[in-house]
Amino acid sequence: MSPMANQTVAEALSWVGTPYRHQAASKGVGCDCLGLIRGVWRSLYGRDLETPAAYAPDWAESSGEERLLLGARRNFRTRDANEFAAGDLLIFRWRQHLPAKHAGIAVSPDHFVHAYQGGGLVVKSALVPQWRQRIAGVFAFPEN
Repeated sequence: MSPMANQTVAEALSWVGTPYRHQAASKGVGCDCLGLIRGVWRSLYGRDLETPAAYAPDWAESSGEERLLLGARRNFRTRDANEFAAGDLLIFRWRQHLPAKHAGIAVSPDHFVHAYQGGGLVVKSALVPQWRQRIAGVFAFPEN
């Protein structure tokens, strides 16, 4: 793993146990899936990632806009979805006809860290087939 990937994995794992809070981005205090990504970015680069527009807390937002994927493309390096590595940003689409609405960070070939509303915390989860089939995009954190 590259030094950036090692730092990204370590930082993502340090967020495990943070309570789920919609649109928050503070380690140990609260975050949602995008807040986790924003907080890890802030720790790695010493500055904030772009501030997102308001967004709905559920997967059912049907605006049709791919705001999460477009934001990832602006700030991260696009990778092949079949060849993601530890330290990569994973973007998920819950249903084919809806915009991608969930994000996490791969911490191994078979696990990722994400803020999961159903669990109420930032958790490390297995990348089981149900998650893998929903990957809509894979992105690498840029090198410093």
